[in-house]
Amino acid sequence: MNTMTLWDISLWGFAALAVAALLVGFSKTAVSGANTVSLAVFAAVLPARASTGVLLPVLIVGDVLAVLIYRRHAHWPTLWRLFPAVAAGVVLGTLFLVWADDGVVRTSIGAILLLMAAVTVWRRRTADRSEEPDSVATRAGRMKARSYGVLGGFTTMVANAGGPVMSMYLLSAGFRKLGFLGTSAFFFLIVNVSKVPFSAGLGLIDGRSLLLDAALALFVVPGAMIGTWAVNRINQRVFEQLVIAATVLGAVQLLLR
Repeated sequence: MNTMTLWDISLWGFAALAVAALLVGFSKTAVSGANTVSLAVFAAVLPARASTGVLLPVLIVGDVLAVLIYRRHAHWPTLWRLFPAVAAGVVLGTLFLVWADDGVVRTSIGAILLLMAAVTVWRRRTADRSEEPDSVATRAGRMKARSYGVLGGFTTMVANAGGPVMSMYLLSAGFRKLGFLGTSAFFFLIVNVSKVPFSAGLGLIDGRSLLLDAALALFVVPGAMIGTWAVNRINQRVFEQLVIAATVLGAVQLLLR
């Protein structure tokens, strides 16, 4: 990455990145999946390749804050079931990137997210009428965890867009707000930290990009504080609707870019 381009950001460009960083903090502690808007902002202000390297440490700051706030609510059996499938998804995503251009990647991820949102809405409606949400301990629950895990690993590898897929899985599995946020916090902290060596090896992260990250991290903290305040004032139904809406918005952005 030519990190000199990071020093050519205009005042308005930095302001946009700061708002996106604030939204990262909010999404990590309130409405998971909303940071798909941040992905689009970073890619619009910075060169596409550079944006992934700058955004990753910002996401990790949000992950750390979310873990500190919701660490007691994580459901580790779900996490252990997801990680092997996520690893397989990362491998598939790597192979996909060998031949797919940016347009194919964006269209594929956008289509996957829209499909996941539609399936989740359908499942929630049928569950309201006739059945309990799938348990991760059942055979169907394990299969679902593997399917979403592969999709999550695939999307996080090719577009840093694994958040909405995992959001759809946790909603479909019947997680309540705090369990949802605690489980996703640990999941993304582990996944994002594991990606740092690869990003650094590709030249996407270096001293100059980390200086920009240090400035943007200051905006993640108030975003997380706003999210913590807001989540206690959002009922479960509205929470689920906001997560699904954020997922659809992120999918549409990917399809239209």
